[in-house]
Amino acid sequence: MSQFLSNCTADAIANAAAHLKAGDLVAFPTETVYGLGADATNSEAVAKIYAVKGRPNDHPLIVHIASMEAMGDWARDVPEYAIALARSFWPGPMTLILKRSELAGEFITGGQDSVGVRVPDHVVALALLEAFERSGGKGIAAPSANRFGHLSPTTAGAVIEELGDYLSKEDLVLDGGACVVGVESTIIDCTGAAPSVLRPGAISVAMIEECTEIKVTQSDREIRVSGSLENHYAPVAKVLLCEVPVKGQGFIAYKNFKTPKGVVRLASPSDDEEFARILYSALRDADAMGLLEVVVVQPTGMGIAVAIRDRLARAASGR
Repeated sequence: MSQFLSNCTADAIANAAAHLKAGDLVAFPTETVYGLGADATNSEAVAKIYAVKGRPNDHPLIVHIASMEAMGDWARDVPEYAIALARSFWPGPMTLILKRSELAGEFITGGQDSVGVRVPDHVVALALLEAFERSGGKGIAAPSANRFGHLSPTTAGAVIEELGDYLSKEDLVLDGGACVVGVESTIIDCTGAAPSVLRPGAISVAMIEECTEIKVTQSDREIRVSGSLENHYAPVAKVLLCEVPVKGQGFIAYKNFKTPKGVVRLASPSDDEEFARILYSALRDADAMGLLEVVVVQPTGMGIAVAIRDRLARAASGR
């Protein structure tokens, strides 16, 4: 077992909260992917996240909170439709971009006047956030627990693989098993008169419109958010879309697609939700096998399929 790794007992979670208060980093599971957390009010601790990830300083972080009641600590002038979204989808795979309060320092927001907040839907993440809150903490800043631009980790083992050489001996990784959603949260800009999706995820446009009774618009503001670069979520292997796989290539497609002779089948999901859940681990397997290219047959349709196509388009752009 790694020196960082802890199973998620009550003692381990209390210990992790204490490490966060001390300025250390804690990687923890959420329903989407594993996050690399630090005390969101501690600029020195947050700087460690950027250093460990190799992340540009102007790339903002998402603040994870224990409940929607804490939203007021981090944001001001919260619109009614954002409150409706929070009531409907938190805890859950949704990040709201709101006008930042004084508590949300520029070291969190990338120098912008907005902040991203979310309440994750994972028993370990919520237990950690609640323990941190009891110790006086306000929120945990946590991007995905990977090197910048690489595949997000969906298991604790993948976190160690990505960051084990960069974490200090005081930092921790909480092992909460495999993530159930598998792609990052939907990011919704709530700083204007109507919501706008900045990064697709499991919370779809249709779900947002049904909840708010407001049509989702195209944002006219230039807001930097996590995972928005053209080349992101990329394995070492080259990702190929809209091609027929040939001998020596990896292959990810729904189970009704046959595997050509000599092709390495990496995953055969049966539906969109399973596709999202296994996508990153299958691409990691390709790298572990030393495959140079992976062909992916993308899902069609709406819902989380939109998020899968978004991640694959960025992965296909390479690192």
